[in-house]
Amino acid sequence: MVVNGVVNVKEFAYNEIKEQILNLKLIPGTKISEKSIADQLQVSRTPIREAFIKLAQEELLKIIPQSGTFVSLINLDYAKEARFVRENLETAVILLCCEKASKESLLNLEMNIKIQELLASEKVGLEQKENFFNLDENFHKEFFKLTGNHRTWQMMQSITGHLNRFRLLRTMSTSSFDWDILIDQHKYIYTAILEKDKQKAKKKIVEHLQLMLSEESILIKQYPDYFER
Repeated sequence: MVVNGVVNVKEFAYNEIKEQILNLKLIPGTKISEKSIADQLQVSRTPIREAFIKLAQEELLKIIPQSGTFVSLINLDYAKEARFVRENLETAVILLCCEKASKESLLNLEMNIKIQELLASEKVGLEQKENFFNLDENFHKEFFKLTGNHRTWQMMQSITGHLNRFRLLRTMSTSSFDWDILIDQHKYIYTAILEKDKQKAKKKIVEHLQLMLSEESILIKQYPDYFER
């Protein structure tokens, strides 16, 4: 909600910096400064400083006295903990979807899957991979919206930064990444919800979410400087 110009600038600075961290435009381990980011975003240093503090609380930035501010390296323990939380919350939400969702309310999920399939049929480049990742996120976000738990989704985002960076890196960087597997699982989950089959929906969502941290050793070998030891 817009209250005044100051709040606007604070939210803008925070959202822009966080987005650059999560989409790997700011590489893990990169040193950043209030001045450089303020110049880039064309705002004063005060909202940048406040954004840095908030992002440090979310463990996406590391502020080291006398050394500077750094984009946090990907911590796999944090990523695994976030995946655990997400699996348990999303499993509960999927069961609610089976109870509440109607065919009409599932149209966004159906359209999302169709766009995924269209994207996968094109020549795969960096832009397509980023778009696919965003479609995947929106597919899962829709479960929370359908059940009136959108605030739970927002809350969950505060702890999934390390997990989401790993997932994006996996999507963008590994030659073995198989879009068809994810799309097939999305279809299965959608069908289970449509049929109100809780057992199928729960089984597949758990299997699906456990894929999130696969290929760990491949990525650490390919990007050793991105990960916290």
